[in-house]
Amino acid sequence: MDKKRVKDYMTYDVVTVNVNETARDVIDYIQKTRHDGFPVINDQKRVLGYISARDLLTVHPETPVDRIMSRHLIVADPEMSVNDAARVIFRSGIQKLPVVDEENRLIGIISNADVIRSQIEHVSPEKVYNFMDTLRRLYNIEPSLERGYVPINNLLPTQPRIYEDELEGRMYEIKKGLAEPLIVVRRPGRFILVDGHHRAIAAKRLGYKTLDAYIINVTEKIELGMERTAQAQNLKTLDDIKVMDYARHPLVAVTHRLVRQS
Repeated sequence: MDKKRVKDYMTYDVVTVNVNETARDVIDYIQKTRHDGFPVINDQKRVLGYISARDLLTVHPETPVDRIMSRHLIVADPEMSVNDAARVIFRSGIQKLPVVDEENRLIGIISNADVIRSQIEHVSPEKVYNFMDTLRRLYNIEPSLERGYVPINNLLPTQPRIYEDELEGRMYEIKKGLAEPLIVVRRPGRFILVDGHHRAIAAKRLGYKTLDAYIINVTEKIELGMERTAQAQNLKTLDDIKVMDYARHPLVAVTHRLVRQS
């Protein structure tokens, strides 16, 4: 369901500061671009850190950038989902997330504005119908749709991991009655969870037995790709899903660690 990647929304034309420049150079960049901060790179375009306007408040104009930049900048992979990038940006309080390749070379930057743009596009009441149309085209079947409650313990997950910070947000939404319905496919004897893994785990933690869902009925005797995915990842119940902290995402890294390894 989540096909949007950082590479689809990031800015490729990035203003950078070279590690050999000074605070005076950064001030000039700020005046020219109206930006409040920049990734710091070396001559090979590898990201070494980040410098912002507030880093310049108490330093001499000739102070080397290397002495005042932040070296613990979080960076991301272009294949990372936009949803995961949003989680990192908003939960960590940063505004811009540099995007690097396998050798830690800068290839772009994704900002909170880019994330908001992607999420506005993502929110659509047609999500369920688009998924049903995909099933029709892939399997030559005619699924039906209904709205109802599904038993949480009977859900077959199709996603191997979720994130603790988003889980906390979903628990809050459930308590306030604000959570969106799940999207599930009903098969004989089970419900395949298509969308809403965080909501399902949150509800389970809160002691809920059922959750509101859009239920897509597939009665044909076929094996869906989602079922094969769940089997390949050894997913049988919600208990098989790993709950992770956002900073441990496999496509997120911290610059000082990358620099030490290169």
